[in-house]
Amino acid sequence: MSSTTVAVRPARASERVDVLSVLDAAMLETDAEALADHIDAGSVLVAVTGERSTRVLGVMEARETESGAHIEGVAVRRKRRNQGIGTALVEAAAERWRPLTADFDAAVRPFYEALGFDVVEADDGRYRGCLH
Repeated sequence: MSSTTVAVRPARASERVDVLSVLDAAMLETDAEALADHIDAGSVLVAVTGERSTRVLGVMEARETESGAHIEGVAVRRKRRNQGIGTALVEAAAERWRPLTADFDAAVRPFYEALGFDVVEADDGRYRGCLH
């Protein structure tokens, strides 16, 4: 991780455009209306440079479930990848919600396994992870 301190906190309504920008740049499908609802509900976390910063470096969108939450997507700005920001986002989500689940492709399976997710192959060739 870089020497810059990264803080993770719930996204603010004023950051919707920045959040969408980060998700779009990562080519994640995003429903803008659902995202706005998730921001209002506090289930979108952002990584920023310090507590007072509004520069969004990464985003984790979750959908709360009856018993925890499901990760809808994790995205980090291209220039800030491989610096622990995605890990910080998922760890912050795990502190808030358990169980925490996610569906993902094989390429990011090691990321979720390193965070302690129990991973199983899904019927569609993707994977499902659960952190209890």
